[in-house]
Amino acid sequence: MSRVGKAPIQLPKGVEISVSKGNLVSVKGPKGHLEQQVDPDLTLEIEDGVLEVKRPTDQKRHREAHGLYRALINNMVTGVSTGYVKQLEIFGVGYRAAVNGQWLELTLGFSHPIIFHLPSEIKAEAKQDKGQNPIVTLSCHDKELLGQVCAKIRALRKPEPYKGKGIRFVGEIIRRKAGKTSGKK
Repeated sequence: MSRVGKAPIQLPKGVEISVSKGNLVSVKGPKGHLEQQVDPDLTLEIEDGVLEVKRPTDQKRHREAHGLYRALINNMVTGVSTGYVKQLEIFGVGYRAAVNGQWLELTLGFSHPIIFHLPSEIKAEAKQDKGQNPIVTLSCHDKELLGQVCAKIRALRKPEPYKGKGIRFVGEIIRRKAGKTSGKK
């Protein structure tokens, strides 16, 4: 058995889960509503606030799908109950960030500011303290969407290895290179 797949999913209070025909899983909670199509071979059993994903055989395809869909459903349950938060740090002289509604305005050393439109499900907040790097905090109930948006924002100016300038996740470690002057003596 898959270690991930056989673990039961505890449903927190306020979270409703329903499985319709064709294995369409719908999860509703205080933070929002999510849906996911599950492999039709897998069976989902809900008893006393606990959801279990079961597979019919030990075929490689069933073992792979077992752990995958259990993890996806668990992420949905966590998202609609508590939500997800990611923070991006903008590192560089003169680099700034501002949020206007669903628009994120970034000044990243180009000749023009970059204006990035955020999906309606994502809430953003930009904070810049004096002497500190700007931090953009993104929150959402959909883990997949949040990760995708963060990756797109980070791709606008990836951290470079010499000075470390660019957009990075808070806590991310950037491998630094010594410049060409370090080899001369």
